[in-house]
Amino acid sequence: MAGTIVVGNHTHEEILDSLNAVDEMAVGTRAGSRLRSRMMHFAADEDFRIYASSMKGDPKTLQIVNDPSISLLVLDRRTDQSGWREIEVTGRAEIVTDPAERARALEMVSGPSPIVAHLKGAGQTDILDFIRITPIEVKMRIFGEIVAGMPPTVVEFEENARAESDLAGVRKRFTAWREAVRTLSLLASLVPVVLGVAFAWNITGEIAWFPAVFTLLAAVAVQGGTNVLNDYFDHRNGNDAANREFVRPFSGGSRVIQLGLMTPVETLMLGAGLCLAAAVVGAGLAFAGHPWVIAFGIAGLLSGVFYTARPISWVTRGLGEVMVALNFGVLMVTGAYYVQTGEVTRNSILVSLPVAFLVALVLYINEFPDYRADLATHKRTLVVRLGRGRAAKLYPVLGAMPFAAVVALVVADVAPLMSLAALAGIPLWLSASRIVLQHSEEPFELAPANALTAIAHLTTGLLFALGYAWEELGRDGLPLAVALAAVGLGYIVYMYRSVERQRRIFAGVKTVLR
Repeated sequence: MAGTIVVGNHTHEEILDSLNAVDEMAVGTRAGSRLRSRMMHFAADEDFRIYASSMKGDPKTLQIVNDPSISLLVLDRRTDQSGWREIEVTGRAEIVTDPAERARALEMVSGPSPIVAHLKGAGQTDILDFIRITPIEVKMRIFGEIVAGMPPTVVEFEENARAESDLAGVRKRFTAWREAVRTLSLLASLVPVVLGVAFAWNITGEIAWFPAVFTLLAAVAVQGGTNVLNDYFDHRNGNDAANREFVRPFSGGSRVIQLGLMTPVETLMLGAGLCLAAAVVGAGLAFAGHPWVIAFGIAGLLSGVFYTARPISWVTRGLGEVMVALNFGVLMVTGAYYVQTGEVTRNSILVSLPVAFLVALVLYINEFPDYRADLATHKRTLVVRLGRGRAAKLYPVLGAMPFAAVVALVVADVAPLMSLAALAGIPLWLSASRIVLQHSEEPFELAPANALTAIAHLTTGLLFALGYAWEELGRDGLPLAVALAAVGLGYIVYMYRSVERQRRIFAGVKTVLR
């Protein structure tokens, strides 16, 4: 790949010499209508391809995926000021996916970057994204020559100035929508629906599969829609702009508006569209013989959309945790049970309590990083009302409640004995409690506790549901139930070790930065 020098007296080799003499560059990307800049370590090859690296999920990476247009600026100051060389590169950025090119980028970037070098030595480079910047134009200015009226040296790469394909544009939109919906958080809808269906199966001896699938679709659409709408209203209310301590992906929302991945209007339309899709599915279930689904849907939308939206804004009234527990615990479990059985019973409400406590705990731990922003924008979360110190002491107490509820339901013969498998999530809660008590004021250090709480919600809820399925499967289905339980326990061990590994990695990175 050879560029053409269209003006100037300097060679490719001279420009590459300056690029290779400097370790850091200023990186400018577009975030919607705004521009964002950051310093990054880099390395350049002989064809002017430039490689950089960042943590997976980093906002800079998301901006590059959404809009690959990029501008780089490098300043070579090895001489006196008249000889300083300023090199500007405009081009297109892409995430490196080819394993061979990724290995090459790792070797190149580990030289100038001490963080990449540390992760390479520790064998932990899987947490990194490598970025390739393909140049469209390279411009070198030498200060003394500019003062003397001489033109800069400009190298053009016409073959790289290609237009973006329609397919790439569609992929970008889906990537932005996926970020806005917060796909990982949708497990909060999966768990209660699975539990409601499993409990109904235990009572009736059968599963109505099509209604079960459409119940799950409606629940996921409601959650996705309310996630997006809450981001929109947080933007309108100034909460996201005030939040500087969020820890992605656990707190601070998706930030698709702040990152320029979506406009406020697009965010509003996506959220409304998902809520409309949920309403359509709910209407279909109602016409299929489950009329009270409409009431469940309305209650879900009111509790979800108006979590932040005015004039209700449950969170500013100090009811955020209660509404989340009711919506993603009681409402979804009993709703799924109702669609299967045509009724709501006292026991179906009791069965929902462990999941309700767990999802409230997930929200609670995610309020710690958002504390200052919530305080500034009058969100009366429990952490804001208590303060981080006292709230940290309450976390172990709240974390014990779902496990106590599981034991109580088994003792009361509302849940089968095998539902005690849910207690396998206790080590996750204990580990998270230790981290919260030590790092309640440090959002970055607190992140493993956010992850462990989310994992506890997923695994504890599903293992609790498995207890009902296990009993219903009977002796013939025992191998399947044992296999599912083993998968659940294995997942807990795997995720616990993964979180601990991430914690050690970031501790090592902090040591390098000191």
